[in-house]
Amino acid sequence: MPSLPTGAANSLFNKVPEVTLVFWIIKIMSTTVGETGADYLAVHVGLGTALTGAIMAALLIATLVVQVRARQYTPWVYWLAVVLVSVVGTQITDALTDGLDISLYVSTIVFALLLAATFAIWYWSERTLSIHTIVTRRRELFYWAAILFTFALGTAAGDLATEALGLGFTVGVLAFGAAIAVIAALYALGVNAVLTFWLAYILTRPLGASLGDLLSQSRPNGGVGLGTIETSVIFLAVIASLVAYLSVSPDRTPREA
Repeated sequence: MPSLPTGAANSLFNKVPEVTLVFWIIKIMSTTVGETGADYLAVHVGLGTALTGAIMAALLIATLVVQVRARQYTPWVYWLAVVLVSVVGTQITDALTDGLDISLYVSTIVFALLLAATFAIWYWSERTLSIHTIVTRRRELFYWAAILFTFALGTAAGDLATEALGLGFTVGVLAFGAAIAVIAALYALGVNAVLTFWLAYILTRPLGASLGDLLSQSRPNGGVGLGTIETSVIFLAVIASLVAYLSVSPDRTPREA
């Protein structure tokens, strides 16, 4: 394992959860909530894209301050930050596409480059991209910057595939699900764990977005017709239940990386 920086910051516990099945379930559902929640606030509540984005960004900053100041992983704080990053990432892409009329091709390429740059600077600075070594403030800031860009990239790429390329919600769910299954198989065969984790993390965003659209959109538009409110409430309830489980589970004790 790469040597860690010395000093007080090195006494932090690893600040992110173990990568388990529950982790991926919550991650996918949080991306779905990000898609449906942003649409609900902007369209149905009538806040508009700009105001919704400003409110969610303020909440995200406040939550990240709590997350970064904490000295160990706290499930409800961490996953609240992930849900808010999902909403903000969706809003950023929607603002570029709908507000500034920027092509999804362009935004997908730009976010991919920004994510690649974040990883490059992170690795140059820390010599690791492993989530098992998020034990300093600087590494955690790199981590959350990467998370934000994965959500923005996943949103742009997902919209590009399901809307611009016309795959539709059902095919989108199947296609992105199949891509994640391939990555899981590669991981099982011994392909680099850090690479496969981040590839899967990126792809769960368009998978969750496609799933959210499939469930919430009306039948004439290719969805199931549950609506954004019902879909958001159901998924938030499942997320809350799983986070509550993680908070009391004796098997999840914070550890140093």
